[in-house]
Amino acid sequence: MTVGIAGAGAIAFGAAAFLEQAGHRPVLWSPSGTRTERLAAGEPLTATGAVEGTFHPGVASDAAALVEGADLILIALPGYGHKTVFDAIAPHVRPDQAVIISSHASFGALYLSRLLAQRGLSVPIVAWGTTATTGRQPSYVEASVNTVRSKIDLCTVPNARATEGVALCQRLFGDRFVERDGLLAISLSNLNPQNHMGIALCNMTRMEHSETWSQGYNVTPNVGRLLEALDRERLAIAEALDLSVRTIFEHFHLSFHVPQDTVSNMNQEMHRQGRGGTGPATADSRYVTEDVPYGLLMTVKLGELTGREAKLHRSGVEIFSALYGRNFFTENQLLDALALNRLTLDELKILSQEGYERATQPG
Repeated sequence: MTVGIAGAGAIAFGAAAFLEQAGHRPVLWSPSGTRTERLAAGEPLTATGAVEGTFHPGVASDAAALVEGADLILIALPGYGHKTVFDAIAPHVRPDQAVIISSHASFGALYLSRLLAQRGLSVPIVAWGTTATTGRQPSYVEASVNTVRSKIDLCTVPNARATEGVALCQRLFGDRFVERDGLLAISLSNLNPQNHMGIALCNMTRMEHSETWSQGYNVTPNVGRLLEALDRERLAIAEALDLSVRTIFEHFHLSFHVPQDTVSNMNQEMHRQGRGGTGPATADSRYVTEDVPYGLLMTVKLGELTGREAKLHRSGVEIFSALYGRNFFTENQLLDALALNRLTLDELKILSQEGYERATQPG
């Protein structure tokens, strides 16, 4: 299959290498154009780590070209770029296509569903709770792939297209998907925001000094306990919604193939195995600029809707706002566009299952 990948960072490059190795044809689109210049000029993409090889993904010049030549679209860029990309691709999506969001953030699938509904169009929108690969991007022609996840939570909007959505993902990435009960479950399945909060907050000076440091090794017992406490807040919200989501212990066990233990011990084992990863070497990291407004804030909002206040998550947004001298409470374009504050919990539940193809847009 030809897979149009919107994005050209570490996750997009890792997905492109994986897909080409599996016999598919990935085509990358960088909204800025900068990250794909060398690939467009003919240089190969070199992948190391969990995916090894030299690859030659295609490069699209713009959103229209990306969609036109693809069998389906994979969104693989930080959450703060999702609205811009959805706005760019929505006019060109065809009825025979599907869209996969890797990973889903802030009910972006609903925003895309609404854009397509305005065209009288409904396609399967598959939302993943995390990414298929993890890694870094040493250069604009390299992908350092730390791991390929063995399990990925997903759902499809509308739920009536779920069988189709799962089949497409399995065809592309193999038998590694766990279907969850709708978009609310997926929204609470992405553990990156809470985990990255603890890691970034407790290692901020390393990031600011551009140090090279082991992420797993620095999830010390105190940091691990903070991550576990954040996880309890997330699980309490899921319980209030009667949803089953993966715990932080299951996450590290299934994603990084280490025995279940305390969060700190699991990360130390990842480090010993050489799979602990390297922490961010800049304060301008998606661990903060994406995960705070598009992850922590969304959990805060769901806590408000369910009556399960996420105090630590809210404190994270407050602290990072103070650290960065900016108001992360106001930076989520998707939640603002969806007017989430005007939705009741029942309305959100219906939309999360059906999208905007059958549901009436509130307001």
